[in-house]
Amino acid sequence: MTSSLMTDLYELTMLRAARQAGIADRRCVFEVFVRSLPAGRRYGVLAGTGRVLEAIADFRFDAEDIAYLRSLDVLDEDTLAFLADYRFGGTVLGYEEGELFFPTSPVLRVEGTFAEAVLLETVILSIINHDSSVASVGSRMVTAARGRPCIEMGGRRVHEEAAVAAARAAAIVGFAATSNLAAGQRYGIPVRGTAAHAFTLLFDQEREAFTAQITAQGAGTTVLVDTYDVAEAVRTAVDIAGPELGAVRLDSGDLAEQSRALRAQLDSLGATGTKITATSDLDEYRVEALAGVPVDSFGIGTRLVTGGGHPAPGFVYKLVEREGADGLMHPVGKRSENKSTLGGAKRAFRLGAAGTARAELVLPSAAEIYEFERELMDELDRREASPLWTEATVRELQVPLIVDGEPVETPTPAEQVARARARHEASLAELGLTAEDGPDGHLAIPTITDGLLAAAVLD
Repeated sequence: MTSSLMTDLYELTMLRAARQAGIADRRCVFEVFVRSLPAGRRYGVLAGTGRVLEAIADFRFDAEDIAYLRSLDVLDEDTLAFLADYRFGGTVLGYEEGELFFPTSPVLRVEGTFAEAVLLETVILSIINHDSSVASVGSRMVTAARGRPCIEMGGRRVHEEAAVAAARAAAIVGFAATSNLAAGQRYGIPVRGTAAHAFTLLFDQEREAFTAQITAQGAGTTVLVDTYDVAEAVRTAVDIAGPELGAVRLDSGDLAEQSRALRAQLDSLGATGTKITATSDLDEYRVEALAGVPVDSFGIGTRLVTGGGHPAPGFVYKLVEREGADGLMHPVGKRSENKSTLGGAKRAFRLGAAGTARAELVLPSAAEIYEFERELMDELDRREASPLWTEATVRELQVPLIVDGEPVETPTPAEQVARARARHEASLAELGLTAEDGPDGHLAIPTITDGLLAAAVLD
């Protein structure tokens, strides 16, 4: 199956009109960015880039696709012939997957003819918006967990393919495992799972259920203890498995109060090494509320895979530069109220000092980039004796992903996740945020579009 029909009809009708007008081959630059972050979010996390590159490689129209498009009776035969031979031959640059983003961050830049690039809008946005939504809230959950493992278990709450993508995005931001077998197979993510309430209810007695589970899975299994009476279930489980019982899981009630009682009970029974896992509609706020409570790990589902109330970060795909009749490239952008677009193909930099990120610098023209580099180097020369300035860093954020239609690298799916996870960990560390700062707050760093302000930001 190709990815070509994972798009909107107007991409194709625009293509037809542009071809008939004789301008479909004009060179263009499209950029992907958000105008703002949800209230309270300090940063966003880019995820889905690896899947986007795969979708671009697979973006072609086979005979069945062309037959369907012909049946719609909206495209002429010349356009259909073009689509039958379509292959993206342009260039894509972008932030590394796992990188943080802020308002106006140009996380992806697509360069090619209008005909090549316009067709990719919908599939790019559908992937980036979904995966970044999960990653952005998942990162907050991992921070709130304060080093305690989080397991993704939301597959039953979304479309079956979205579930796999969500598990991938969660792994990128530090989730330790997933319950989804397809995600484990495709991306090498550790998988976890033991038993649900239905298993306990299948038996006449809870003891029979626990005996069957521990016999089949070993004493190290995790036993779900809130089907009936929690305290009695814990006594029964420890009686069967002994002090080697791996973990008990709470899925309802007052998790803080119950976990404290559970910890005391387990210790009194000699099961001092038995862990406590909490589930039950957790989000970053409920995980934060369990700080200091004897919960050893968290299973998180619905609020993770649906973006924590923000299922789409609001990424858009906008034309920012195009070739004119004079053969030169010209910046373009919307001027509409509340939705204006800064024209020009941009470059982005993360400015830091003393190991801490200070600003996102987005420069819209080659002239401004040159001026920024010159001014910054001059400022560094003048202030080289300052400890702060000797530790100043300017990290360029966009890297080449596809050049002339060919991917720069072809990592395996598991390698994609591992690299993105490492990138996220490093980028988040640059912000200097801790769990004690709480989930919500102001933007972690400002976005500036004037290179001459860089010195002031680093002061």
